[in-house]
Amino acid sequence: FKNFDTIEECFADHYYLKSQSSIQQQPKSWARKVQEEWEILQKDLPEDIFVRVCETRMDILRAAIIGAQGTPYYDGLFFFDISFPSNYPNVPPTVHYYSGGLRINPNLYESGHVCLSLLNTWAGSQKELWIPGVSTMLQVLVSIQALILNANPCFNEPGYKSMEGTQRGDMMSSEYNETTALHSLQTMVYTMRRPPKHFEELVFGHFRRRAYRILSTCRAYMEGAPV
Repeated sequence: FKNFDTIEECFADHYYLKSQSSIQQQPKSWARKVQEEWEILQKDLPEDIFVRVCETRMDILRAAIIGAQGTPYYDGLFFFDISFPSNYPNVPPTVHYYSGGLRINPNLYESGHVCLSLLNTWAGSQKELWIPGVSTMLQVLVSIQALILNANPCFNEPGYKSMEGTQRGDMMSSEYNETTALHSLQTMVYTMRRPPKHFEELVFGHFRRRAYRILSTCRAYMEGAPV
């Protein structure tokens, strides 16, 4: 399963499928910018992020991110639908997370809303916000992986950040990670039951290859291993 590929048949189940009527209404400069984004993604995507785009609907794409080792998201598959607005790149893309009704992170709502400074949906310094002509779709995906799906998501909550490194903070983070790991496992089941279109091969292959390790991790959690 390639990290980046173009599909012929568009995503019938895409969250933003009906948000824009036609790419023919977009200026050529918009199309050129989206194609530039595709080229960057094709060239520089890390090995654990996967993207599919559609030439007949250049305004939308779908991405999957594998949870990193050392986090409560390890071996999970997390899906995001993305839309390039008509005034892109003057404004950031819009991103929807497939939650399955589960809150696995302070920045990922059950509704699918994604809070991230780079998307201008979360507080941040000027350099952390979307910068037209500089910020890229690749940066958005890598930021979701590194800043949201991290080892201590509890501290993504603004009110808890000051507790990081304290005894109470460590206890809160440990408890939060236990709940998050459970929700991450539930997300795996949800994803296997309803694999997003054009990612079926990735979903089934991913969990087939990692099933033993995931089950071993579950067993370790049940025996008291820290998350």
